[in-house]
Amino acid sequence: MSQLTLKVNDNRTITVTEGTKFYDVVKENFSHIDIPVVLAKLDNDYFELREVITKGGELSPVTIEETIGMKTYSRTLQFILIKAVYDLFPEAKVVIEHSLSKGIYGEIHKDKTLDEEDIKLIKDKMKDLIDENIIINKLSVPKEEALKIFENYRFDDKVRFLNHIKNKEIKLYELQGRYDYFYGPIAYSTGSIKMFDLIYHEPGFLLRFPDDKNPKVFPKSTNYPKLENIFRETEEWLNILGVADVGALNNAIDDKSILELIMVNEALHEKKIAYIADMIHEREDVKLVLIAGPSSSGKTTFARRLGIQLRVNGRIPIPISLDDYFVDRDKTPLDENGEYDFESIDALDLELFNKHLNMLMNGKEIELPSFNFKLGCREWVGNKIKLPENGVLVVEGIHGLNDKLTSKIPGDNKFKIYISALTQLNVDNHNRIATTDVRKLRRTVRDFLSRGYQGGETLNMWPSIKRGEEKNIFVYQEEADVMFNSTLVYELCVLKKYALEELSKIDRDSSVYYEALRLMSFLRLFKEVDRDIIPTNSILREFVGGSIFYKY
Repeated sequence: MSQLTLKVNDNRTITVTEGTKFYDVVKENFSHIDIPVVLAKLDNDYFELREVITKGGELSPVTIEETIGMKTYSRTLQFILIKAVYDLFPEAKVVIEHSLSKGIYGEIHKDKTLDEEDIKLIKDKMKDLIDENIIINKLSVPKEEALKIFENYRFDDKVRFLNHIKNKEIKLYELQGRYDYFYGPIAYSTGSIKMFDLIYHEPGFLLRFPDDKNPKVFPKSTNYPKLENIFRETEEWLNILGVADVGALNNAIDDKSILELIMVNEALHEKKIAYIADMIHEREDVKLVLIAGPSSSGKTTFARRLGIQLRVNGRIPIPISLDDYFVDRDKTPLDENGEYDFESIDALDLELFNKHLNMLMNGKEIELPSFNFKLGCREWVGNKIKLPENGVLVVEGIHGLNDKLTSKIPGDNKFKIYISALTQLNVDNHNRIATTDVRKLRRTVRDFLSRGYQGGETLNMWPSIKRGEEKNIFVYQEEADVMFNSTLVYELCVLKKYALEELSKIDRDSSVYYEALRLMSFLRLFKEVDRDIIPTNSILREFVGGSIFYKY
């Protein structure tokens, strides 16, 4: 075999034989790194450590300080959990559900209800598997053989999913005789896991691990009872729809029941919006409705649909845009990089905003400011409003749940709503769909169709968007009076066509190329649904066009 030249450790050059595993080279040259190395990067390509080197280039380790590394770590830990559960409880069913409290929540269904003693047994078994440092193998098997494996396991979810995969060969991972399919890379061995915790969280478990910001400690855990309730509500919705995974969704498209599924899903949204309007109506003192949520949650459409339901209850919604209350550009706070921080709550004229709210709620007329974004200053153009006796002010914006925004308004006069796209749909029981991915794809499509941004620009902006959300939105979500989940079980089938078109344009040299590849690969798991069958008042229309509320 030929010899290959690799640059490692600050451009030090080494020679390796073609066919050498990345694991062996990483172990020899990067053993000084004291946090888990789970992948390797050769030039601009990522590789699992079990793969062999076939070309020369610049080699660097991928640790859990990188997002792709942390996801690999988390996925590996989940495989170890699954292996431990089935070793202890062969007849059980493990379901990985969603992120929660800086960890992953899941459930284990078995004859005897899961309890803390079971969790202790599982955790001890996981520790044993990790201490043994068992190599995790990757195999390519014929699709028919993979189906037989999962049929024998009674994994109906994976059988449904694989039946829609066109590949003749399926990549499976194997850990001490336990086979599984995972959407994404897995670490070389169980010994790659250095830190984890498993906690009983009724009725399931919370699997915890470090995060990429501080990989040597567990992130602070916080209880989110309202968020948990909305996840449970969404699970009930999926039961009503009869769709818990991608395979079941694709089946609905094949058997032509997708239109009914869409109608029922949209009806569930409308019923919840009507319920929220009823809650507001029952609180006679409420004069101000505040709607907040992260990017691409569908706040605009939700606010308009809520307004219609408020009208049904005899209340007249009066919208107010926070954008018109920005301070002049020269008074805008700066972020840590010296750039204008438009997402800071101090970028708003809070004193004027509260003064106007009080005047309106006391029956007085005000003139609304109009912010000129080109000039970076406030203008007055004679836009006057007055709140009718049966009126309610509706304010939509990222700071809606932060009491600092409306500090001069009594609590009894306010009703706070948190909205986000919290997907509960899974690829299968062991492969969850991150809620962030759904919002990221929504925004990619909307930015491309209506704002002229390319997919690469949207993906490049996402880390900044995420930081702003963590600072200004997520910390206040439990302050809401009610939460609304804007996700639609079928939406990725509609977004697929537009997202693939835009993501495929991202050049290989782009810093977000691999993220685009990941999202494209993910989208190909879904069958397509034409947007023409989507109701024009759907939240999804805010992103794919044709909304009666959202102007393109």
